[in-house]
Amino acid sequence: MGSVKNIIINNRGVALIVVILTVSVIVALTVEFNRSTRDGLYDTANLSDGIRLYYVAKSGFYGGEALLMANQNNFDALTQDWAKTDLLSLQSEGYFRQGSFQVRITDEAGKIPVNKLITGNAYNEPVRALLVRLLSLPEFNLSQDRVNVIVNSLKDWLDPDDEVTGQGAENAYYRSVDPPYSAKNGFLDCIDDLLMVKGITKELYYGTKETPALKDCLTVFGDGAININTAPTTVLRALSQGMTAELAEEMDKYRRTPGKDLSVVNWFQNVPGMQGKTMDYGVLTIKSNYFTITSTGLFGNMKETVTGTIRKGQGPGSAELLSWNVE
Repeated sequence: MGSVKNIIINNRGVALIVVILTVSVIVALTVEFNRSTRDGLYDTANLSDGIRLYYVAKSGFYGGEALLMANQNNFDALTQDWAKTDLLSLQSEGYFRQGSFQVRITDEAGKIPVNKLITGNAYNEPVRALLVRLLSLPEFNLSQDRVNVIVNSLKDWLDPDDEVTGQGAENAYYRSVDPPYSAKNGFLDCIDDLLMVKGITKELYYGTKETPALKDCLTVFGDGAININTAPTTVLRALSQGMTAELAEEMDKYRRTPGKDLSVVNWFQNVPGMQGKTMDYGVLTIKSNYFTITSTGLFGNMKETVTGTIRKGQGPGSAELLSWNVE
């Protein structure tokens, strides 16, 4: 009888262990299923929020484009509605439930067009002079040798031949770096391509606390002329050999003052201290066709940014999208 009891007790012990193991497995599966379900819900919610953010940001882009299309003046300036997007961004808080956007519009014609640096295999001298004066500004803290290296290297990157210009660089140089690559020997597709050109470092391109960002002064778009009404003050200083930082600030103050006539390119002659100053009118304009619109959608602590460059057409409401980027 004792052995029978022991068998019964042992069987009960085994059964208990099996039950405990089964319950443990069920609990583990339940916890994992619960976690997977929550993760799936969170992923779905994040995906939904991401889609919402994208379209909020895209709405801001189209709002900025509408401002540009509504401007039918024969000149473009920083006093016009398209340049004052703070009101549009503020109004967006009422357009969406728990969402808004922030919009900024930049006139690409206010920058120096790097793709216009050459004509065929030769320098386009007016643009070369602009670029040399820009890089020679004390804010960039570059030696004259370094300026020459950058300008010559940029020409070599753009021109179709493989002949080195002065202190520039062609395939022999670029294939010796790590990792090696080839010179484009063609126009830049985007402004970030400048980082591949000899002499242009990340510090120079993006700027530092002490120096301006070169990328904010140059563009791959435009017809070759610079809009004096919208150019950054750093670019204004490159428009004339005798331009000082103080005079550039005076010009900026003048063109931002409501009521000033900016419909003629020589308005700068009315700025105190600018009388008698000369500029190359061949590279100046007051009209722009290329604009970059940056719109950031905001939702809680999340955000998404879309950036696009458009070219305004000849007819009212006509525009062509040239580039598009989502971050």
